[in-house]
Amino acid sequence: MAATQIDIMKIRQLLLLKSKNASNRKIASEVGIDRNTVNEYVRKLLASGFSYQELLAFEEKDLQDLFPSKEAMDKDRYASLLGLFPGYVNELKKPGCTRQHLWNRYKQEHIGYYSYSQFCQLFGDWLDSKKVSGKLHHIAGEKLYIDYAGKKLQIVDKETGEIKDVEVFVGILPASNYTYVEASYDQTRASLVKSVGNCLVYFGGVPLAIVPDNLKSAVTKASKYEPVINKTFRDMGQHYGCVINPTRTYSPQDKALVESAVNLVYQRIYYHLSKMTFFSLSDLNNQIHILLEKYNRYKMQTTGISRLKQFIEIEKEHLSVLPNAPYLIKNYNRAKVQKMGYIYLSEQKNYYSVPYRYIGKHVEVQHTIDTVEIFYSKERLATHAKSYRRGNYTTNEEHLASTHRYYLSWSREFFVKQASAIGENAATYIGKLIDQQAYPEIGYKRAQGILSLKKSYPGKRIEKACLKALDYHICSYKTIETILKNNADLEPKTEQVEHIIKPHENLRSASNYK
Repeated sequence: MAATQIDIMKIRQLLLLKSKNASNRKIASEVGIDRNTVNEYVRKLLASGFSYQELLAFEEKDLQDLFPSKEAMDKDRYASLLGLFPGYVNELKKPGCTRQHLWNRYKQEHIGYYSYSQFCQLFGDWLDSKKVSGKLHHIAGEKLYIDYAGKKLQIVDKETGEIKDVEVFVGILPASNYTYVEASYDQTRASLVKSVGNCLVYFGGVPLAIVPDNLKSAVTKASKYEPVINKTFRDMGQHYGCVINPTRTYSPQDKALVESAVNLVYQRIYYHLSKMTFFSLSDLNNQIHILLEKYNRYKMQTTGISRLKQFIEIEKEHLSVLPNAPYLIKNYNRAKVQKMGYIYLSEQKNYYSVPYRYIGKHVEVQHTIDTVEIFYSKERLATHAKSYRRGNYTTNEEHLASTHRYYLSWSREFFVKQASAIGENAATYIGKLIDQQAYPEIGYKRAQGILSLKKSYPGKRIEKACLKALDYHICSYKTIETILKNNADLEPKTEQVEHIIKPHENLRSASNYK
């Protein structure tokens, strides 16, 4: 009630000035009433649920009903309505429910009912007395608030006795106050994603939005109006079919509920844990879960109903179904498509093919524990199974140009077959050359060099050069090239082979000493 009753004309003057954004101090001066009285009347008007413009259109009787005197209030009628308010709080959390719906039901069930405006005013007074927020109207299944507790818990290393601090994740569904708590080693992106996934499994469903308190592991850039969500957390939201909507910076009312839940977690969970010692994170979380079950069964002072009961009655049915598999965290990298048509992934130090027309382009690489996806301008270019073998080339042949596909066909048999067209000795020599290399690719290149000599020498000479070189211990491209350059393949056979200096790749001619 206002401290002083004012007449209806002054109320209309007050409404007119408020509609023009005048301050309460200004209104008190202009209308000639005490500022505390103005404050009280403004609070009552806001609690009505109507805008100032709508209230200006009220009939005198309806406007006066917003400020009933104590004498006008029937005690029995008020007591009857008062008993309905705790249930109405939960009803309002259901999607689509409004005060108008509640008043219509109340009017049908009670003969001596209050008018709608008076009903709203009394309901607002009751909410204020119970410290139930009327500013934030939480809808069942709409949001999940998440944050980390400021105070940490500890686990002890059995062998060294070292005490290690661990973080504590808290998630709360604001409509029912149903809460989840979990300890984790840190606040990294991977830990946060894991905790959110476990939280949703605990609730058995997914809300429309997840509201992190501008956590560094979720938000790249904080903003009051349009924060930037990191790709991993945004991708997790898409996996679970919900949006990520961080609390607004400098807006404490957005985070008050989860901070209140954290304070209660200190009282109902931390206090009991302080009497225990834990040697592993799993042991700590098992005990947290036991205490959490008790916590969610406590009856809340404001409603006299437990969090679990509220969750089952008003919120559980409004959560979306969980996906079949949990979210697998994705890592994001930038890479340049190399000349051969591959990108390099430094994590496992291996390569993945990309369509050859993107050679030289910078692409985005998204990889999970199982797959590697490559994107250019948001278009998916390739998907590969992730390889854990260092230096491995994972290839989709359709990605490569015809010349690159030719490289893929390289093998010992491929080069031996090509050398067979020159002669038996050439095929034997090239097979021996490839077999001598620690890495076949090196042998392939040297074999290709020998075969390319056909451009400068007849096949018969290459065949003779290979026959001559088969006597040497080491096979190489340089050996064949030297024999052909020095015409050693044309020399007649002689028994004095021990006096002939065999061609060698390191052999220097007279020209080197000029």
